[in-house]
Amino acid sequence: MARRERVIRMSVELPLWRALAGYRVLTMLYAVGFFATAYDGFARPWVAVGYYCVLFVWTVATLPKVASAASCTKRFLAADLTIALTGILLTTVADAHERIQSGGPTLPSIWTAGSVLAFAIKGGWRWAAFASTAVAVANLVERGTPARDTIHNVILVWVASIAIGYVVEVARASERTLARALEIEAATRERERLARDIHDGVLQVLAMVQRRGAVLGGEAAELGRMAGEQEVALRTLVAGGLVPVSRVSQDAAEGAVVQVVEEPAEQTGPIDLRSLLAPFAAARVNLAEPGAPVMLPAPAAKELAAAVGAALDNVRRHAGEDARAWILVEDEPGEVIITVRDDGPGIPEGRLAQAEGEGRLGVAQSIRGRLRDLGGSAELISTPGQGTEVELTVPKEKNVRRGKAEQR
Repeated sequence: MARRERVIRMSVELPLWRALAGYRVLTMLYAVGFFATAYDGFARPWVAVGYYCVLFVWTVATLPKVASAASCTKRFLAADLTIALTGILLTTVADAHERIQSGGPTLPSIWTAGSVLAFAIKGGWRWAAFASTAVAVANLVERGTPARDTIHNVILVWVASIAIGYVVEVARASERTLARALEIEAATRERERLARDIHDGVLQVLAMVQRRGAVLGGEAAELGRMAGEQEVALRTLVAGGLVPVSRVSQDAAEGAVVQVVEEPAEQTGPIDLRSLLAPFAAARVNLAEPGAPVMLPAPAAKELAAAVGAALDNVRRHAGEDARAWILVEDEPGEVIITVRDDGPGIPEGRLAQAEGEGRLGVAQSIRGRLRDLGGSAELISTPGQGTEVELTVPKEKNVRRGKAEQR
C-alpha cells in the first residue's frame, strides 16, 4: 500500500535571521542618513563617502548570506566583522578629533551590532563573545581614551550579544528535545496501530493453534506449544517496540525535523457503517441497526468496525464458542454508539489489568486504543455470571472534519 511522509519542521532561528537582515538594512540607512546631516562637520568627508559606498553595496549584496545559518559562512562572518572594524578605525581619519572626543558616533554606528549578532545566531555565545570583544577593542582604539560612554556602549553590546547567543543555543536544544518527543509520540501511535492489527490477526491464530494443539495431543501438542511460545514472544515485542532516532536537518537554521510516516486509507469519503458490521451477523450474533444509513468517514468507520470485531473475538475466546452476542447500533445526532453484549460468564475483577500487564492488549489496544484515536470512548461493564457489555461511542463532528481534511 502506498505511504506518504509528513514532515514537521521546527525552527526559532529563521525569524531571527529575517530580523537580522532587516536590522542590517535599516541601520545602514541610519548611518548614511546621519552622515548626510553632519556632512559639514567631517574633516575628510570623502573618506566617509567612500566607506558608505562600500557599506551600502556590501549590505545589499550580502542579504542572502544572512538568510540562514547554512549561507552565513565563517568566511562571510570574518569579512563582515572586518568591514565593521575598518569603519570604526576609519572614523579617526574621516571625522574631526573634537567630534570624536565629544562622543560622536563611528562611521558604521549601530550597524556594527548587526555583525556581532550574526556571530551570536550562527555560533552561540562563544562566537558572540569573540566578535563583541573585537568591536570593543576597536572602539577603545578609535576613542583613544576609555571614556565612560564608550565603556558603557561596549559593555552593552558585549552583554546583549552573549545573551542572544546563549538564548539561541537553548532554543536549539529545546527544538531537539521537542523533535524527540514528537518522534516518540509518533512511534508509539504507530506501534499501537500495529499492535491492534497483530492482535486481530496473528495473535488470535497463534492462540487458537495453541488451544487446539493441546486438545489434539501428539505432534499437534508440540506444534501448539511452539505456537504458544511465539505468541508470548510476539506479545512482548508488540508491548515494547522500537523507537526510531529523531532526524535533525543538516541546515541548522531549518531547525529540528520530525518525519511522521502515515499509511493513508484507501477510501476517505463517508461510507455506511452498516455495510462493515453486516458480516459480523451470524447464528449466534444478532445485529440490530437503524433502517437509515449510518454515515462516517471511511477511516473512522473501519476502525470502529475493527473494534467491534475485537470485542466479538473476546466473546468467542473467553465466553466460548456457544456464547451468544448482540450488536446494537444507535445513530444519535452527534455520535454513533455501538453496544456489544454477550451472555458469557463475565470478566473477573482485576482480570483486564492483569491481562494488560501480561502483554494481552485486546481490550487496551484493539478496542480502547482505536476509540481513543477516533476521539471517542469505550466503556466495559461486566458482572460475573451475567455476561459482558462493551459500549463504543464515536463523535460524528470530529471525525467528519478529520475526513474532510484527509480528502483535501
